[in-house]
Order: sequence, then structure tokens, then C-alpha cells
Amino acid sequence: MTALKNLPIAIPPKSEQEEIFHLVNKYLNLADRVEQSSQNARDNVYRLTQSILTKAFRGELVPQDPNDEPASVTLEKLRDKERKEQ
Repeated sequence: MTALKNLPIAIPPKSEQEEIFHLVNKYLNLADRVEQSSQNARDNVYRLTQSILTKAFRGELVPQDPNDEPASVTLEKLRDKERKEQ
């Protein structure tokens, strides 16, 4: 500890200290804005994903053909096919 106390420490001039202070503040503010933008983007992606899933479950992603058979009929056909293959 005694040896450390005797070591000289270089301190930049006041003008350079102020410039360093302003640059650090500038970049911290920039980092805060980037973080906020990133959070906004994540929120938007989450809402978009939920919206897409909702539309998918409602069958709203593609045009619907009223002549299509119900999903239950298609599933039953697949089950019958699997039974025949076993």
C-alpha cells in the first residue's frame, strides 16, 4: 500500500476531463435510446406474433373456400389411412 501511495497518477487537464465527461454522457444516452428502441421492437414482434397466431386459428391468413371439407373430416381420413397402413 505504501508503494502505491508513492506512485504518480496522471490526471488530464480540466478541459480534457470535461470532454471525456461529455462524451461518456453522450454515449450513455445513445445506449439508453438503443435499449429503448430494442425493447420497442421486441414488443412489436410479440404483438405481431400474437396477431398472426390469432388470425391463423381463425383461418384468416388465406382465403377460405366454402367447398373445403371440415378439418374433422380430413383428420378422420388421415386416421383411416394410418389404420390401413398398419
